[in-house]
Amino acid sequence: MQVMIPSALQSYTGHSKVEAVGATLADVLADLDRCYPGIRFRMIDERERIRPHIRFFFDGEQIHDPAQALNDGGELIIAQALSGG
Repeated sequence: MQVMIPSALQSYTGHSKVEAVGATLADVLADLDRCYPGIRFRMIDERERIRPHIRFFFDGEQIHDPAQALNDGGELIIAQALSGG
């Protein structure tokens, strides 16, 4: 599936769009981490929960659970809130 990478994480991928595979969000993130080591930890915490500043959208629907099943061939958008002062 095609994965849209936010600019804050493009230092890992070098691209705004990459390909990944997996039956669930957790599987897709594991595949991304195999290709781009360290990227998963920026999105999933030590308790295997989605970090508060990260949102995942699959084919327009927000995903709240890493165990959520994903259809093959869809589009995953990773959105990251930015803050600062």
